[in-house]
Amino acid sequence: MIHRTESFTHLGHQLVYDVYGTKGPVLVYLHGLLLDSDLNRGIAEALAARTHRVVLLDLLGHGRSDKPTHAASYRIDSYADQAIALLDDLGVRRAVLGGMSLGANVSLFAASQNPERVSGLVLEMPVLEWAVPSAALIFSPILLMAHYARTPLQWLGKGLRLLPDTPFPPLNSILHAGSVSPNVMAAVLHGVLVGPVAPTVEARRGIVAPTLVLGHRYDLIHPLDDADNLMRHLPNATFVRARSPLELRLRPNRLTEEIGTFLDQVARPVAKRRRRAGS
Repeated sequence: MIHRTESFTHLGHQLVYDVYGTKGPVLVYLHGLLLDSDLNRGIAEALAARTHRVVLLDLLGHGRSDKPTHAASYRIDSYADQAIALLDDLGVRRAVLGGMSLGANVSLFAASQNPERVSGLVLEMPVLEWAVPSAALIFSPILLMAHYARTPLQWLGKGLRLLPDTPFPPLNSILHAGSVSPNVMAAVLHGVLVGPVAPTVEARRGIVAPTLVLGHRYDLIHPLDDADNLMRHLPNATFVRARSPLELRLRPNRLTEEIGTFLDQVARPVAKRRRRAGS
C-alpha cells in the first residue's frame, strides 16, 4: 500500500506521521506506550483499501519523532494536544481519533478537551481504573531499570538498532521500543505515569462522539472490565469483544471490518444505538 510520510513542528519539536489513502473519512490511529506507528501499519493498509484515510502519528518520544529527555514533555493530556495539532497540519477540521492503549487514552483526552474536532473514537484496549495496579507493577521496574541500569540498556539498544526490520511491522515496533535510549525511556515512562492517565468519569460521560470500544480478556494491563466500564460511561458507545490481544494484528479481518463499518456510519450518521458484538 502506497503511503506518504510528513512531519510538522509542535512546541518546538518535530513530529512524524504517515498517511494511507487519499480520500474518504480520516482516522488518526495512535500506537501504545514506547511503541510506534509500525504497530498499526496493517490496520492502516486494510482500512485504506476500504477508501478511508488513515493517519499514523509517532507521538513525541516515540518512533521517528523528536525525543526530548524531560518528563514534563510526556503527559498524556499533552499528547492529546499533539493529536489536535496533527489535524491542523492535515487541514482537517474534524476526524475520528483512536488507538491502542496509550493511543486510546490520548484520544479520550482529545475528545474531552476538543469535542468540536473529534467526530468519533476507536478505542482499543484503554487503560483505566482496573489496570492501574498491574500497570504500576509492570512499568515501575522498567522505569527503575532505565534510571539505574542504563549501561546494559544502552548496549541492548545498540544491538537492536543493528537488526534489520522484519516483514512483520508490529514486531518491528517492539524491537524499536527496546532500542530507545534509557534517558528517553525513563522520561516517557515518568511523564506518562505521573501525569493524568485518563479523563475523569464525569468528563467521559460528557463525550458524545460516537465511539467504538475494543476489549478482550487475558491481559492485565488492558482488562476487559476497563473496556466494558468505558462503554457504559460513554453515552454513544459500541463495544466489540476481540478474541485475543493480538487478533487485530495477526487476524485483522473481522475487527477491521467492524472499524470500517463504524467509520462509514460516522461519515453517514445513522440512528444512535448501543450494542454489543461478541466473538
